[in-house]
Amino acid sequence: MKRIHVFTSAACNYIPKVRALVASIRKYHPEWIVHLALSDEVPEGLDLSSEPFDEIHPVSSLEIPDVVGWSFCHTIVELSTAIKPFLLARLLDRPDCAGVVYLDPDTVLFSRLDDVVEAIGSANIALTPHQVSPERTLAAVMDNEIASLKHGVYNLGFAAVAPTETGKAFAAWWSERIYHFCRAEIHNGLFTDQRWIDLVPAFFEGVCILRTTRLNVAPWNVTTRELSGSLAEGILVDGAPLGFYHFTGFDSGAHKAMAWKNASGQPAVAELVNWYTETIAELGKDPLSAVRWAFARFDDGTLIPKPARLVYRERLDLQRAFANPFSTVGGGYKAWWESQGRIEYPALFDAATVDAEMLRLTMSLTPGFRAGESHREDAMSRVRTHLLRAIDEPAHGRALAKRAWEILRTEGVRGVVRRISN
Repeated sequence: MKRIHVFTSAACNYIPKVRALVASIRKYHPEWIVHLALSDEVPEGLDLSSEPFDEIHPVSSLEIPDVVGWSFCHTIVELSTAIKPFLLARLLDRPDCAGVVYLDPDTVLFSRLDDVVEAIGSANIALTPHQVSPERTLAAVMDNEIASLKHGVYNLGFAAVAPTETGKAFAAWWSERIYHFCRAEIHNGLFTDQRWIDLVPAFFEGVCILRTTRLNVAPWNVTTRELSGSLAEGILVDGAPLGFYHFTGFDSGAHKAMAWKNASGQPAVAELVNWYTETIAELGKDPLSAVRWAFARFDDGTLIPKPARLVYRERLDLQRAFANPFSTVGGGYKAWWESQGRIEYPALFDAATVDAEMLRLTMSLTPGFRAGESHREDAMSRVRTHLLRAIDEPAHGRALAKRAWEILRTEGVRGVVRRISN
């Protein structure tokens, strides 16, 4: 018999909080098969067999090309989103799959989602927009509608996909895009895995936009939705049972701030927020919450700075030279970063300039990790991009000349030739 497969994505240290989501799935959909896309590796001695998942899929098991170097390019949040389409593709190929539902680890169900299952019974893909009604005030337009223009029309805390040829084609396309472009770079039109989904209704047939207000309720849409009732009697959204609520941004405090701002007159929202605060506070006491992320450090225990990930992501020559950038055998990428990296990118080692320099380095969009591509083709593409930009932007031309001089001074002519050819 074919069944619905549902999955979420998180690292080991977030598993205790994910239990709130899984408990709600077990309550309302005990017939679903529950999976975890693990953006981590299970440390030796850690037993996850008692966790409430039917199957756990570590990142190394997802058949992602050059997964070690690729993983190094991402922060923990980026990696947790980047692996989603790869597990989606795997689950859609299972012979027992009636459909796949993805839910963010900070969502919780409050009633059955039969309307979601019904949607992918006749459609290939089902999505929920951040908003389904226009805002009524300029403040809300700026907070919510413009945020959707920046981060994506559809919230990827949820997606449902049918095991059709189109559904599988979508998963393959999404995987290809996310492999290179899972970044929070709004200035480049990117926001992790989410902004890409704006293209889905244009690229794929049979896309169902779920406009019901009972799904994916969150601070960015409570200004146009009326929540009533209570947890004991049932929460209603515009008179319909609340399907699931998205407690996004809870750890940073952003969720509470926006919820109080956008739903200050709705006691039901306050009850939801207070309930989740207490729930995850208790779940967070589990020692598992303190487990170190497998990709946080070099293999000698040194914490990997975010700029080191960025430079590795942007440099094909480094990806080729250090296939396993975590390894410090023979010095490895860590030794390069601490010596040559400091010479080539001094602003990344200064707390006063690091943020501005990281932004500058990402202003020219690149394909990111591409260890499997041709050296020469990539090098010529980068040279062409820089020269064209130098023509349009004199400041960039001056910066380019200064950079070339620095390389010539520190590495000589061979260094310049190597940078162009690698």
